[in-house]
Amino acid sequence: MNNKKILATANEVINLEVKALIQLKKNINKSFYNAVIKIAKCQSKVILCGVGKSGLIASKIAATLASVGTPSFNLMASEASHGDLGMISKKDILVLISNSGNTNELKNIIKFANRNKIFLIGIVSKKDSILYKASDIKLLIPKVTEAEGIIPTSSTTSQLALGDAIAIATMKYKKFGKSEFKKLHPAGSLGAQLKTVEDIMLTGNKIPIVKENLNMKKALKILTKKKLGFLLVQNKKKEIKGIITDGQIRRFSEKKENLYQKNVNEIMTKNPISIEKDSLAAKALSLMNEKKITSLCVHNKKNKYKTIGIVHIHTLLKSNTN
Repeated sequence: MNNKKILATANEVINLEVKALIQLKKNINKSFYNAVIKIAKCQSKVILCGVGKSGLIASKIAATLASVGTPSFNLMASEASHGDLGMISKKDILVLISNSGNTNELKNIIKFANRNKIFLIGIVSKKDSILYKASDIKLLIPKVTEAEGIIPTSSTTSQLALGDAIAIATMKYKKFGKSEFKKLHPAGSLGAQLKTVEDIMLTGNKIPIVKENLNMKKALKILTKKKLGFLLVQNKKKEIKGIITDGQIRRFSEKKENLYQKNVNEIMTKNPISIEKDSLAAKALSLMNEKKITSLCVHNKKNKYKTIGIVHIHTLLKSNTN
Protein backbone atom coordinates (compact mmCIF):
# COMPACT_ATOMS: atom_id res chain seq x y z
CA MET A 1 0.00 0.00 0.00
CA ASN A 2 1.66 3.22 -1.17
CA ASN A 3 1.55 6.70 0.37
CA LYS A 4 -1.26 7.92 -1.88
CA LYS A 5 -3.52 5.03 -0.91
CA ILE A 6 -2.80 5.55 2.80
CA LEU A 7 -3.65 9.25 2.57
CA ALA A 8 -6.73 8.47 0.50
CA THR A 9 -7.91 6.04 3.19
CA ALA A 10 -7.43 8.68 5.89
CA ASN A 11 -9.45 11.21 3.92
CA GLU A 12 -12.17 8.67 3.23
CA VAL A 13 -12.60 7.78 6.92
CA ILE A 14 -12.59 11.40 8.03
CA ASN A 15 -15.07 12.38 5.31
CA LEU A 16 -17.43 9.62 6.43
CA GLU A 17 -17.24 10.88 10.02
CA VAL A 18 -17.73 14.51 9.01
CA LYS A 19 -20.81 13.48 7.02
CA ALA A 20 -22.11 11.61 10.07
CA LEU A 21 -21.71 14.72 12.25
CA ILE A 22 -23.54 16.88 9.70
CA GLN A 23 -26.41 14.36 9.75
CA LEU A 24 -26.33 14.36 13.57
CA LYS A 25 -26.81 18.14 13.71
CA LYS A 26 -30.13 17.74 11.89
CA ASN A 27 -31.33 15.33 14.59
CA ILE A 28 -30.82 17.72 17.52
CA ASN A 29 -34.38 18.43 18.61
CA LYS A 30 -36.70 18.61 21.61
CA SER A 31 -35.62 15.15 22.77
CA PHE A 32 -32.09 16.50 23.20
CA TYR A 33 -33.48 19.45 25.19
CA ASN A 34 -35.52 17.11 27.40
CA ALA A 35 -32.49 14.91 28.04
CA VAL A 36 -30.34 17.87 29.10
CA ILE A 37 -33.00 19.20 31.49
CA LYS A 38 -33.55 15.76 33.01
CA ILE A 39 -29.82 15.18 33.54
CA ALA A 40 -29.28 18.70 34.90
CA LYS A 41 -32.04 18.20 37.48
CA CYS A 42 -30.94 14.71 38.50
CA GLN A 43 -30.64 14.50 42.29
CA SER A 44 -28.58 11.33 42.20
CA LYS A 45 -26.20 9.85 39.61
CA VAL A 46 -26.14 9.56 35.84
CA ILE A 47 -25.08 6.05 34.81
CA LEU A 48 -23.87 5.36 31.28
CA CYS A 49 -23.59 1.97 29.70
CA GLY A 50 -22.83 0.50 26.30
CA VAL A 51 -21.40 -2.64 24.72
CA GLY A 52 -18.11 -2.90 22.84
CA LYS A 53 -17.05 0.36 21.22
CA SER A 54 -20.22 2.03 22.50
CA GLY A 55 -19.12 1.03 26.00
CA LEU A 56 -15.88 2.94 25.53
CA ILE A 57 -17.85 5.98 24.37
CA ALA A 58 -20.10 5.64 27.43
CA SER A 59 -17.02 5.71 29.67
CA LYS A 60 -15.75 8.90 28.06
CA ILE A 61 -19.13 10.66 28.28
CA ALA A 62 -19.44 9.69 31.96
CA ALA A 63 -16.00 11.16 32.62
CA THR A 64 -16.89 14.38 30.82
CA LEU A 65 -20.18 14.78 32.70
CA ALA A 66 -18.44 14.19 36.03
CA SER A 67 -15.75 16.74 35.18
CA VAL A 68 -18.35 19.45 34.61
CA GLY A 69 -20.36 18.94 37.75
CA THR A 70 -22.76 16.05 37.06
CA PRO A 71 -21.96 12.95 39.18
CA SER A 72 -21.64 10.13 36.65
CA PHE A 73 -20.00 6.77 36.15
CA ASN A 74 -19.75 4.05 33.56
CA LEU A 75 -21.43 0.66 34.13
CA MET A 76 -19.86 -2.31 32.36
CA ALA A 77 -22.64 -4.08 30.48
CA SER A 78 -20.91 -7.44 30.80
CA GLU A 79 -20.87 -7.13 34.61
CA ALA A 80 -24.37 -5.71 35.00
CA SER A 81 -26.07 -9.10 34.95
CA HIS A 82 -23.61 -10.45 37.49
CA GLY A 83 -24.44 -8.15 40.40
CA ASP A 84 -23.54 -4.67 39.16
CA LEU A 85 -27.19 -3.80 38.57
CA GLY A 86 -27.15 -3.15 42.31
CA MET A 87 -25.20 0.01 41.56
CA ILE A 88 -28.32 1.58 40.06
CA SER A 89 -30.82 3.27 42.38
CA LYS A 90 -34.34 4.47 41.59
CA LYS A 91 -33.27 8.13 41.66
CA ASP A 92 -30.55 7.57 39.07
CA ILE A 93 -30.78 8.27 35.36
CA LEU A 94 -29.60 5.48 33.09
CA VAL A 95 -28.18 6.30 29.67
CA LEU A 96 -27.79 3.30 27.37
CA ILE A 97 -25.79 3.61 24.15
CA SER A 98 -26.13 1.12 21.33
CA ASN A 99 -25.99 1.52 17.58
CA SER A 100 -28.43 -1.32 16.91
CA GLY A 101 -30.37 -1.09 20.18
CA ASN A 102 -30.80 -4.87 20.21
CA THR A 103 -27.55 -5.96 21.86
CA ASN A 104 -28.12 -8.99 24.11
CA GLU A 105 -26.00 -7.61 26.97
CA LEU A 106 -28.32 -4.59 27.28
CA LYS A 107 -31.60 -6.51 27.45
CA ASN A 108 -31.30 -7.40 31.14
CA ILE A 109 -30.37 -3.82 31.97
CA ILE A 110 -33.37 -2.47 30.06
CA LYS A 111 -35.70 -4.93 31.82
CA PHE A 112 -34.25 -3.96 35.20
CA ALA A 113 -34.71 -0.26 34.48
CA ASN A 114 -38.28 -0.62 33.28
CA ARG A 115 -39.26 -2.94 36.13
CA ASN A 116 -37.85 -0.58 38.77
CA LYS A 117 -39.08 2.60 37.04
CA ILE A 118 -35.56 3.94 36.55
CA PHE A 119 -35.52 6.79 34.04
CA LEU A 120 -33.95 5.58 30.81
CA ILE A 121 -32.38 7.64 28.04
CA GLY A 122 -31.52 5.69 24.91
CA ILE A 123 -28.91 6.70 22.34
CA VAL A 124 -29.62 4.48 19.37
CA SER A 125 -29.90 4.46 15.58
CA LYS A 126 -32.83 2.05 15.02
CA LYS A 127 -36.43 2.96 15.81
CA ASP A 128 -37.56 -0.66 15.73
CA SER A 129 -35.07 -1.68 18.42
CA ILE A 130 -35.75 -2.80 21.98
CA LEU A 131 -33.78 0.13 23.39
CA TYR A 132 -35.61 2.76 21.37
CA LYS A 133 -39.04 1.41 22.37
CA ALA A 134 -38.11 1.08 26.06
CA SER A 135 -36.51 4.50 26.51
CA ASP A 136 -38.25 7.40 28.25
CA ILE A 137 -36.23 9.83 26.12
CA LYS A 138 -35.10 8.63 22.73
CA LEU A 139 -32.00 10.23 21.17
CA LEU A 140 -31.82 8.97 17.61
CA ILE A 141 -28.43 8.73 15.94
CA PRO A 142 -28.77 8.89 12.12
CA LYS A 143 -27.88 5.76 10.19
CA VAL A 144 -24.37 6.27 8.84
CA THR A 145 -21.80 4.59 6.62
CA GLU A 146 -19.00 3.00 8.61
CA ALA A 147 -15.40 2.72 7.42
CA GLU A 148 -15.13 -0.33 5.16
CA GLY A 149 -18.87 -0.69 5.68
CA ILE A 150 -18.54 -2.52 9.00
CA ILE A 151 -15.96 -0.93 11.34
CA PRO A 152 -17.60 1.19 14.11
CA THR A 153 -16.24 4.64 13.23
CA SER A 154 -18.89 7.05 12.00
CA SER A 155 -21.43 5.74 14.52
CA THR A 156 -19.08 6.05 17.51
CA THR A 157 -18.02 9.52 16.39
CA SER A 158 -21.70 10.52 16.39
CA GLN A 159 -22.23 8.99 19.83
CA LEU A 160 -19.22 10.81 21.24
CA ALA A 161 -20.22 14.16 19.73
CA LEU A 162 -23.76 13.80 21.07
CA GLY A 163 -22.40 12.95 24.52
CA ASP A 164 -20.11 15.98 24.49
CA ALA A 165 -23.03 18.19 23.44
CA ILE A 166 -25.15 16.85 26.28
CA ALA A 167 -22.36 17.43 28.82
CA ILE A 168 -21.65 21.01 27.77
CA ALA A 169 -25.33 21.95 27.43
CA THR A 170 -25.96 20.51 30.92
CA MET A 171 -22.98 22.42 32.30
CA LYS A 172 -24.29 25.71 30.90
CA TYR A 173 -27.84 25.04 32.12
CA LYS A 174 -26.48 24.46 35.64
CA LYS A 175 -24.28 27.58 35.33
CA PHE A 176 -21.22 25.52 36.12
CA GLY A 177 -18.43 28.06 35.54
CA LYS A 178 -14.65 28.34 35.69
CA SER A 179 -14.46 28.52 39.45
CA GLU A 180 -16.46 25.28 39.84
CA PHE A 181 -14.46 23.63 37.06
CA LYS A 182 -11.22 24.57 38.81
CA LYS A 183 -12.32 22.82 42.03
CA LEU A 184 -12.70 19.54 40.14
CA HIS A 185 -9.35 19.95 38.34
CA PRO A 186 -6.85 20.94 41.06
CA ALA A 187 -3.95 19.15 39.38
CA GLY A 188 -2.43 19.28 35.94
CA SER A 189 -2.29 22.04 33.35
CA LEU A 190 -6.03 22.79 33.44
CA GLY A 191 -5.93 23.41 37.17
CA ALA A 192 -2.89 25.65 36.78
CA GLN A 193 -4.51 27.70 34.03
CA LEU A 194 -7.58 28.29 36.19
CA LYS A 195 -5.81 29.35 39.37
CA THR A 196 -6.99 32.71 40.64
CA VAL A 197 -5.07 35.43 42.41
CA GLU A 198 -6.81 34.44 45.64
CA ASP A 199 -5.39 30.90 45.33
CA ILE A 200 -1.78 32.05 45.46
CA MET A 201 -1.77 35.40 47.30
CA LEU A 202 0.04 36.00 50.60
CA THR A 203 -2.18 37.13 53.47
CA GLY A 204 -2.16 38.20 57.11
CA ASN A 205 1.21 38.83 58.73
CA LYS A 206 3.00 37.99 55.49
CA ILE A 207 1.84 41.31 54.00
CA PRO A 208 4.58 43.93 54.63
CA ILE A 209 2.46 46.87 55.82
CA VAL A 210 3.72 50.05 57.52
CA LYS A 211 1.91 53.20 58.66
CA GLU A 212 2.30 56.33 56.53
CA ASN A 213 3.89 58.43 59.31
CA LEU A 214 6.49 55.79 60.25
CA ASN A 215 10.14 56.84 60.19
CA MET A 216 12.14 55.23 57.36
CA LYS A 217 14.78 53.89 59.74
CA LYS A 218 12.13 51.65 61.36
CA ALA A 219 10.53 50.93 58.01
CA LEU A 220 13.80 49.57 56.61
CA LYS A 221 13.99 47.04 59.46
CA ILE A 222 10.53 45.76 58.51
CA LEU A 223 11.55 45.66 54.83
CA THR A 224 14.55 43.50 55.71
CA LYS A 225 12.50 41.22 57.96
CA LYS A 226 9.72 40.56 55.41
CA LYS A 227 12.19 39.78 52.61
CA LEU A 228 9.82 40.68 49.78
CA GLY A 229 11.60 43.75 48.50
CA PHE A 230 8.73 46.19 49.12
CA LEU A 231 6.49 47.76 51.76
CA LEU A 232 2.84 48.77 51.51
CA VAL A 233 1.89 52.07 53.15
CA GLN A 234 -1.35 52.29 55.11
CA ASN A 235 -3.29 55.37 56.25
CA LYS A 236 -5.37 55.81 59.42
CA LYS A 237 -8.39 54.21 57.69
CA LYS A 238 -6.27 51.13 57.01
CA GLU A 239 -6.36 51.84 53.27
CA ILE A 240 -3.29 51.13 51.18
CA LYS A 241 -2.14 54.46 49.76
CA GLY A 242 1.42 53.80 48.64
CA ILE A 243 4.29 51.41 48.07
CA ILE A 244 8.03 51.56 48.73
CA THR A 245 10.36 49.24 46.83
CA ASP A 246 14.05 48.40 47.09
CA GLY A 247 14.55 50.23 43.82
CA GLN A 248 13.01 53.45 45.14
CA ILE A 249 15.23 53.36 48.21
CA ARG A 250 18.36 52.88 46.10
CA ARG A 251 17.40 55.75 43.82
CA PHE A 252 16.69 58.03 46.81
CA SER A 253 20.04 57.13 48.39
CA GLU A 254 21.82 58.15 45.19
CA LYS A 255 20.58 61.70 45.77
CA LYS A 256 22.74 61.72 48.93
CA GLU A 257 19.84 62.79 51.12
CA ASN A 258 19.49 61.41 54.64
CA LEU A 259 16.93 58.64 54.24
CA TYR A 260 16.59 58.14 58.01
CA GLN A 261 15.23 61.66 58.46
CA LYS A 262 12.29 60.94 56.14
CA ASN A 263 8.92 59.40 56.89
CA VAL A 264 7.39 56.66 54.77
CA ASN A 265 4.86 58.98 53.06
CA GLU A 266 7.69 61.16 51.75
CA ILE A 267 9.32 58.26 49.92
CA MET A 268 6.40 56.12 48.75
CA THR A 269 4.86 55.89 45.30
CA LYS A 270 1.16 56.68 45.60
CA ASN A 271 -1.69 54.39 44.51
CA PRO A 272 0.04 51.03 43.99
CA ILE A 273 -1.43 48.77 41.31
CA SER A 274 -4.04 46.35 42.64
CA ILE A 275 -5.88 43.39 41.14
CA GLU A 276 -9.22 41.79 42.01
CA LYS A 277 -8.97 38.51 43.94
CA ASP A 278 -11.04 36.48 41.44
CA SER A 279 -8.83 37.42 38.50
CA LEU A 280 -6.86 34.60 36.91
CA ALA A 281 -3.28 34.32 38.13
CA ALA A 282 -2.17 34.41 34.50
CA LYS A 283 -3.72 37.87 34.21
CA ALA A 284 -1.72 39.03 37.24
CA LEU A 285 1.50 37.82 35.63
CA SER A 286 0.63 39.61 32.39
CA LEU A 287 -0.09 42.82 34.32
CA MET A 288 3.27 42.63 36.11
CA ASN A 289 5.08 42.16 32.81
CA GLU A 290 3.19 45.07 31.26
CA LYS A 291 3.88 47.45 34.16
CA LYS A 292 7.39 46.09 34.77
CA ILE A 293 6.74 45.46 38.45
CA THR A 294 7.28 42.46 40.72
CA SER A 295 4.28 42.65 43.05
CA LEU A 296 0.57 43.46 43.13
CA CYS A 297 -1.91 44.33 45.84
CA VAL A 298 -5.07 42.19 45.93
CA HIS A 299 -8.52 43.58 46.70
CA ASN A 300 -12.18 42.61 46.79
CA LYS A 301 -14.55 44.07 44.23
CA LYS A 302 -16.03 46.33 46.91
CA ASN A 303 -12.95 48.31 47.88
CA LYS A 304 -9.84 48.74 45.74
CA TYR A 305 -7.90 50.37 48.58
CA LYS A 306 -8.67 47.62 51.10
CA THR A 307 -5.81 45.20 50.45
CA ILE A 308 -6.57 41.61 51.48
CA GLY A 309 -3.41 40.04 50.07
CA ILE A 310 -0.36 40.47 47.88
CA VAL A 311 1.01 38.56 44.91
CA HIS A 312 4.73 38.43 44.24
CA ILE A 313 6.33 37.49 40.92
CA HIS A 314 8.15 34.56 42.53
CA THR A 315 4.88 33.08 43.82
CA LEU A 316 3.31 33.40 40.39
CA LEU A 317 6.17 31.65 38.63
CA LYS A 318 6.14 28.79 41.13
CA SER A 319 2.41 28.26 40.55
CA ASN A 320 2.95 27.42 36.85
CA THR A 321 0.40 29.94 35.61
CA ASN A 322 2.26 31.00 32.50
